[in-house]
Amino acid sequence: MSRPITPRMRRRIKREFSMERATVRIGKGGVTQQLLDEIDRQLEKNEVVKVKILKSALAERKAKEIASKVAEKTEASLVEVRGHTFILYRRKKPKKK
Repeated sequence: MSRPITPRMRRRIKREFSMERATVRIGKGGVTQQLLDEIDRQLEKNEVVKVKILKSALAERKAKEIASKVAEKTEASLVEVRGHTFILYRRKKPKKK
């Protein structure tokens, strides 16, 4: 897991990304390796990713369960789960010279 996210950082991320659109959508295929790779790529580039879970993916599990599973597999911090949408944060890894 990445470094713990502070309450101040959590508030800032929530405020900045509350009006943004989700950049990744989880559909009826659920959480696949391809989806995790895409989330990983976006976290590496932007540090923050907003993910929306479509209703077809919520048949078996709740949004919070899916969000925590994705956060665990991508080694990111779960910032917020609101309805069917969640925000992940992971600090960028320092580039090797």
